[in-house]
Amino acid sequence: MAASPNSSDPLLAPVQIGSRLTANRIMFGPHETNLGDGRAFSARHVGYYRQRAIGGAGILVTETASVHPSDWPYERCPAAWEAASGWHEIGAVCGAEGTLVVASLGHSGGQGSSAYHQRPLFAPSDEPEVNTREVPKIMEPEDISAVIEGFADSAKIAVDAGLAGVEVNAGQHSLARQFLSGLTNRREDRYGTDKLAFLREVLAAVRALLGPQPLLGLRLSCDELAPWAGITPEDAVASIPELAAAVDYLVVVRGGIFSVAETRPTLHHPPGFNLDLTGQVVKAAGPTPVFAQGSIVDLDQARLAVETGTCSGVEMTRAQIADPDLVAKLKTGNASQVRPCTLCNQLCQVRDNRNPILGCVVNPRAGHETTDHAVGSDRAVGLAPTPAAAKQPSVLVVGAGPAGLEAARVAAINGRSVRLVERGPLVGGMALVAARAPANSRLKLAVRWLEAECIRHGVTIDVAVELGPDDVAAFSGDVILATGSVPGLPSYQTDQAVTVDVAEMFAHPYFGVPAGSSVAVWDPVGGPIGVAAAELLADAGHTVHYLTPDAIAGNLLALSGDLAGSNVRLQQAGVTIHRRVKLRSFGNGRAELEHSFTAERFKIPVAALIDAGPRLPGTSLADALATTTAPQPIVVGDAVAPRSVAEAIREGRNAALLITNSTFTAGAAIAGAPTGGADR
Repeated sequence: MAASPNSSDPLLAPVQIGSRLTANRIMFGPHETNLGDGRAFSARHVGYYRQRAIGGAGILVTETASVHPSDWPYERCPAAWEAASGWHEIGAVCGAEGTLVVASLGHSGGQGSSAYHQRPLFAPSDEPEVNTREVPKIMEPEDISAVIEGFADSAKIAVDAGLAGVEVNAGQHSLARQFLSGLTNRREDRYGTDKLAFLREVLAAVRALLGPQPLLGLRLSCDELAPWAGITPEDAVASIPELAAAVDYLVVVRGGIFSVAETRPTLHHPPGFNLDLTGQVVKAAGPTPVFAQGSIVDLDQARLAVETGTCSGVEMTRAQIADPDLVAKLKTGNASQVRPCTLCNQLCQVRDNRNPILGCVVNPRAGHETTDHAVGSDRAVGLAPTPAAAKQPSVLVVGAGPAGLEAARVAAINGRSVRLVERGPLVGGMALVAARAPANSRLKLAVRWLEAECIRHGVTIDVAVELGPDDVAAFSGDVILATGSVPGLPSYQTDQAVTVDVAEMFAHPYFGVPAGSSVAVWDPVGGPIGVAAAELLADAGHTVHYLTPDAIAGNLLALSGDLAGSNVRLQQAGVTIHRRVKLRSFGNGRAELEHSFTAERFKIPVAALIDAGPRLPGTSLADALATTTAPQPIVVGDAVAPRSVAEAIREGRNAALLITNSTFTAGAAIAGAPTGGADR
């Protein structure tokens, strides 16, 4: 039975922003995508934004474009002077869906990079960039005037291209915020004695050139989390009456030069962390609408914020990366079908030296809309599950981890009758195990969503059933093996005592070692699992030694923005970190370590060792089938090689598309670039 349309939800009410009325109160905010064609918006941008407009976003703010040639912070960062045609096309296709499109304009200042334009960085003062330690040029009056003029000229380009207006970035990675902050502005001229002067002049110049009708928004950092010199909530609130009077809407963010990750953190910070601060800004902003930002990914939290007057609207960017149809599902009364965001930052945070394309752990289609053409779709609007009687011949999926669940879901959406078999008592596989760590807790929501969608689309799920090679070989349809992984072989000598695979530790946190015992975590991967294990053990009262061959604990967490935060947490928990070491042996209550540079060996007393090293593919079933004459299955996820959740879901999905769509090729499956017959 179709759900009833939902017209009374406060999130779906329009809000007046300047001269324009939005369709609803949900914003898709600006973020780096790396989808550009050089420094121009590309067809991939158009496809990416169009899907969020089709899905119902009320206001959409495009990726921040540089306003002056002195700013080129990452290779494919849009430049306003090259953006007109892209802005026009984005505005046209999204506006046709009822979405207001606004261009984000900015300048990264001292937080930029000189690698691309090979010029000095501009900044108010010569405070070095935190990561690169590059010292910027102190802006002279003519530099300041040129950048202010660049903001105004860029705004006119955007509006002339057909957009509803512009949003000035005074949040993270912004020259405007650097002028506002005592951390980065030590000037003695009027731009230092009056730290609002630069932003005031930018807003005035933009408004003067655009006139009153186009929208002018402001993204403002209201807390740099550095009270000794940075912007504090008290500073921000004091400036709000003046700034709010100059713009049509405000977006409240936090973070600064020493707290970059705090603007869009992982689940270590509670969702909605900015709501109290947003409420303070609302009281000072008068009639100017204020949008809340800050890991708001659940509709219930967003609704409560609007209902209580904490904000006029809510930015739900990561939530709409994960599910572009979030608003459409809310409208049709299908909010329970919204694909949950895990707040992991693993693929949607792309401003790093890998230069990756934006993606999403739970939504493999994000960022690939123009190469992954949706034929079958699980959108809430206009598509009911395929009746079982109309389904084509069967598919057998063995293993109900993320890869198996996604394979079963997509095959069922594309018209196949599917049986999903799991030998364990629950579906979810390693994702469900990893979700025991607080930082991964939303993974459980993703697993439950996959399970619910499989059931909704008619997948038969059997748990606590182990199929042998004869059972699989006797199956007459297509077979996908998602049989997961097994513990890896130790890279060190061990003869006895307690050695526990990290997955076993997560599954059974009380693994026979009394609280207060000394426990070592060996993490040659440098990923979130080893760090999470160390944190959990410390919380349980153990004395923890974290062993890593890297120069810093949890090296890979730099990619999700949690590197500094994780090291702070380890230190606060009392974890002893042994850097640049190799584990050589473990036994008799001792772990022997070797320093990577000096080859010096030393021992530490530990009652148990948690091995967070790489796992191995679980290939026993595939190997057994290889000796038979039966058609060979498609193998995906950890059964191929140790995979992330994102890779497992993508491979499961591609395997399902390969067997359900004649235009889909194995090469495309390997490349992760489907050519047709996809779900959303």
